[in-house]
Amino acid sequence: MNKSLKAVLVLVVLLIAGYLVMNFSGDKAQPPVAAPDYKNIEYVIEGERVHLTDDDISYFGNGLKTDLNGDGREDIVFLITSNPGGTGTFFYAVAALNTEQGYVGSDGYFLGDRIAPQTTEVSQNPRHKNVIVVNYADRAEGEPMAAQPSVGKSVYLKLDAATMQWGIVEPDFEGESR
Repeated sequence: MNKSLKAVLVLVVLLIAGYLVMNFSGDKAQPPVAAPDYKNIEYVIEGERVHLTDDDISYFGNGLKTDLNGDGREDIVFLITSNPGGTGTFFYAVAALNTEQGYVGSDGYFLGDRIAPQTTEVSQNPRHKNVIVVNYADRAEGEPMAAQPSVGKSVYLKLDAATMQWGIVEPDFEGESR
């Protein structure tokens, strides 16, 4: 076999190996796995797949059962916390979409660090379809992180069932959120 044929074969093998590594490795390439219990599925926090059994991830609560995608199935929205080290406790809203195969976890929507969660509810705005509201207290701008949260805040969220990511909905927007 001549040198140029060997070089071409080596190049082809390297290109195939690179393609396989780029397209079929790492858990981001794997689709989410459905399970019968929403507390035993994966959620995505800051781009990383996590489980409620991970050391720094905890189920907080504030659960709301509602149909998030209009399929007639009862889904659930709740809060989780992440404590990756240090003094922070990071709060996220997540959803478990109830599919025919079981529950599938969403991307986490970051609410804040060391906030005081209040309620999670369905939006009362008649123009909002499948929109949830997470209410919480946060610190005033410029206050130190050690201060008690005292400023009421609300975030209006709608889950995109195709991407499993949250979108922000303006509470008094005159357009539609369908």
